Amino acid sequence: MSTRIGIIGAGGMANYHIPGFRAAGAEVVAIADVNGDAAARTAAKHNIPKVYNSVARMLAREKLDAVSIITPNKFHKSLALQALAAKKHVFCEKPPALNAAEAAAMAKAAAKARRQLMFNFNNRARPEAYAMMEYIRKGVVGPINSAQALWIRRTGIPGFGGWFTTKKLSGGGPVIDLLHMIDLALYFMDYPQPDWVLAKTYDNFIGDKAFKGPWGIPDVAKGVTDVEAAAHGFVTFKTGQVLFLRNSWAEMNHREEVSVTFQGAKAGGMVQRLFGRDGLDDTSIDSCQLYVQENGRSVNRDIVVPADTSMGRIRSASNFVWAVEKREAPLNTPDQAVKLMKIIDAIYASAKSGKPVKIT
Repeated sequence: MSTRIGIIGAGGMANYHIPGFRAAGAEVVAIADVNGDAAARTAAKHNIPKVYNSVARMLAREKLDAVSIITPNKFHKSLALQALAAKKHVFCEKPPALNAAEAAAMAKAAAKARRQLMFNFNNRARPEAYAMMEYIRKGVVGPINSAQALWIRRTGIPGFGGWFTTKKLSGGGPVIDLLHMIDLALYFMDYPQPDWVLAKTYDNFIGDKAFKGPWGIPDVAKGVTDVEAAAHGFVTFKTGQVLFLRNSWAEMNHREEVSVTFQGAKAGGMVQRLFGRDGLDDTSIDSCQLYVQENGRSVNRDIVVPADTSMGRIRSASNFVWAVEKREAPLNTPDQAVKLMKIIDAIYASAKSGKPVKIT
């Protein structure tokens, strides 16, 4: 019998979650959103039979195995706890929560309910990431000493005054919104235990309409814009490994870059996407390379993989279904999510204090 899933939230990521679930053989039976009209439009687009304007009613009336959470970040924790208390598996959009304490509460609830709790760290599911992990797991790279994680935009602010730019709703700006490359670097590094973080955030251009992203997200005239525009940081780990990170919505860059570069004891490597325009894929360039020494020469190996314009989003959703059905190992775990959010918390704390922050 197929896994039955209910969607919570009618946001744009439903366009990836729903096809991904169905590709894995799951049945999407209902959608709930406080905006009933939005839920009805998404249901009509994706042929979902039941529509609710209450999550509680959907959980009570539908025989669901799992839910997918596609809402502003503020609501991830409360909705996940509600679903886990109802004994549903949970697939949640990134970031896991507003902070590490919330992520830890979600992880504890999942363990108590004995249900899968996974997050849409979709870049782990890109063909490039799957290919690179094969080399890492086979020992070709050796221990990774250091990595650099970048998600940098030039004109990529997602609207002004909406939930993305309101800290109490989002938790922060590009640090928390674009945490994918930090996560991917940690994934390649085998998710070591973080030790210290030193970081700075910048708010240049955060109120400048010339730096707005091209996605058509409407501004909110009387809304709040109180998050950073960019951040730079350095993380050390108890294993001796290190990570440099740079995240931005609005900085003077050549073009948008999404990448992880690492240096291993046997080989280096890079997974990269260069966008033609901030946030748009029409002229993007994907690269996946290993850097090695062979016969006394420096050799760059191109790893050729199928193109994936969804950047792993559909494959990530499929992995959730297969993990629930115990047909595939989960691509991420609650423990990893807590570690990631501890680093995010420390980035903001260090930027505020101007000092290194110890992670416990």
